[in-house]
Amino acid sequence: MTVRTVLSSPTKEVIIGFDQPFCVIGEKINPTGRKKLAAEMKEHNYSTVEKDALAQVAAGAHVLDINAGVPLADEPKILAECIQLVQSLTDVPLSIDSSIIDALEAGLAVYQGKPLVNSVTGEDESLERVLPLIKKYGAAVVAISNDETGISTDPNVRFEVAKKIVERAQDHGIPKEDVVVDPLVMPIGAMNDAGRQVFTLLRRLREELQVNTTCGASNVGFGIPNRQLMTGHFLAMAAGHGMTSAIMGATHKEQMDAIRAANVLNGFDPDCGEWLRANRPAAPEGEDAEAGGRRRRSGRRRARG
Repeated sequence: MTVRTVLSSPTKEVIIGFDQPFCVIGEKINPTGRKKLAAEMKEHNYSTVEKDALAQVAAGAHVLDINAGVPLADEPKILAECIQLVQSLTDVPLSIDSSIIDALEAGLAVYQGKPLVNSVTGEDESLERVLPLIKKYGAAVVAISNDETGISTDPNVRFEVAKKIVERAQDHGIPKEDVVVDPLVMPIGAMNDAGRQVFTLLRRLREELQVNTTCGASNVGFGIPNRQLMTGHFLAMAAGHGMTSAIMGATHKEQMDAIRAANVLNGFDPDCGEWLRANRPAAPEGEDAEAGGRRRRSGRRRARG
């Protein structure tokens, strides 16, 4: 069983899939809870956006989420400008993140390639407004497992909402490969079985609905100490239960180490290459050159003999 969600920029393709390494979607370009960034974006100052984009890619993000939800600002214009800027800086595909239809359309209109749109819910109004845009622009979409009744604590109900979104998308001509389901991660500090609920749901989404999955990973550790470590452990376990991507802290070492470990243990890091590149101690300055020189001298002596 191979289900692949293909995202692209003008020069790069990223695949989210059951047979692929875990896809890291960088969460940082989001003004929610970031007063300085929100103030800058409102003034069309994107210096922090530029810095955050480059830092996340350097840390290993495969896709960048772009959110421009600044209160009392021109979100469609800001989102479009941010997308154009980030696409000029890096070749990774983007996730266009907004709950405002006009902003989504403005972002999709300037995007070059095939983006991920974050997001659509199971509410009929959301489905009828967002899905035609996804079809029109040939994008992929995050399907959030809540509807008019809110977020159910029953994973079976959330599964049925996800199934509804996938089926409605297919009615609009959008294949299920282009629907990435978010099973919704609740804070573990407030809901003790939040992790178990998600793991149960991930298995069903993979085996029964056969769709790729994602989540806002940082939600799980909200309000508890050592949040990044908790989020990292959650990500590794979620990957083990079938999750294929996450909107997460690409610049947080605890989270990235967890994903690298999950890729090794799930067989997606041949010869532990990525793990070794990230974790092998650097040689002391000059040691590599000295070792190379010794090897070359030794080789010459053997050749003469």
